[in-house]
Amino acid sequence: MENILQDKKVLVTGGAGFIGSNLVERLLNQNNKVVCLDNFATGKRKNIEPFLDNPSFVLVEGDIRNREDCDKAVAGCEVVLHQAALGSVPRSINDPKTSNDVNISGFVNVVLAARDAGIKRIVYAASSSTYGDHEALPKVEDVIGKPLSPYAVTKYVNELYADVFSRLYDLEIIGLRYFNVFGMRQDPDGAYAAVIPKFVKSLVNKEAPTINGDGSFSRDFTFIENVVQANQLAAIVDNPKAVNTVYNVAYGERTSLNELISYLKEFLSEYDESIGDVSVNYGPERIGDVPHSLASIDKAKALLGYDPEYSVKEGLRKAIDWYWNSL
Repeated sequence: MENILQDKKVLVTGGAGFIGSNLVERLLNQNNKVVCLDNFATGKRKNIEPFLDNPSFVLVEGDIRNREDCDKAVAGCEVVLHQAALGSVPRSINDPKTSNDVNISGFVNVVLAARDAGIKRIVYAASSSTYGDHEALPKVEDVIGKPLSPYAVTKYVNELYADVFSRLYDLEIIGLRYFNVFGMRQDPDGAYAAVIPKFVKSLVNKEAPTINGDGSFSRDFTFIENVVQANQLAAIVDNPKAVNTVYNVAYGERTSLNELISYLKEFLSEYDESIGDVSVNYGPERIGDVPHSLASIDKAKALLGYDPEYSVKEGLRKAIDWYWNSL
């Protein structure tokens, strides 16, 4: 990839998380200095252990809900990649207040800390959940519906704040609406684990994975390397029309949960043939879930030069190799 972020000091909030740690690794490999701000509520220390001895890496153990922690983390940085958040629709339904405090108040703290430190470019993790009950496919950035969960509300409020802050304070803020990201370092454990690592762990353990619904629901599953590319492009783009807006970050194809299970069995069977015989359980649909999700990535292609390198199947092959050697 030609367009890379290099020779900068970059703050990655949530840098010990799944997406954040992949960003940290790539940025360090590209001769950047990286500050990681994380409170380890969902991030894992093991995700950043390989970087702790790197003189270009600094860990600030703190919380984005604490403005002083944000001020400490942004000091001397030139770009902010804001990944810290409490994800998961079910988590937000069970505890909407904490999701609100982290995702909204934390976002405001990070942006204002960046502003006061003289940082203009802020790239933040938005979400495909913002499309809510809008049924048309593919999803296009300027047409959304009503949010279906507290999590979706928080991510939409981030977009509203970003728009207002960019105009009030002369900032360059870019939101990336992630679509079902998967890949290395994604946690398979816990009540709110994402579907792909959860399915992989079940299949590796020869336990029947549970699909919510009949398996016909579909998602635009997006490999982590595509997300890393989008963050870099958003951080360096030098086009006034490309900033202070939001972009879909996806591959642009949808895969049903039944298809997903089929791919996972196929690839895992290369390591253990008996995995292909593991059965699948079907449970009730999950509250707040949308049936189908598919992104138009035309805007990101046109304005950012986004060109996702990995299809779902290509990404799954790479992710499964990592999981097989890590679980």
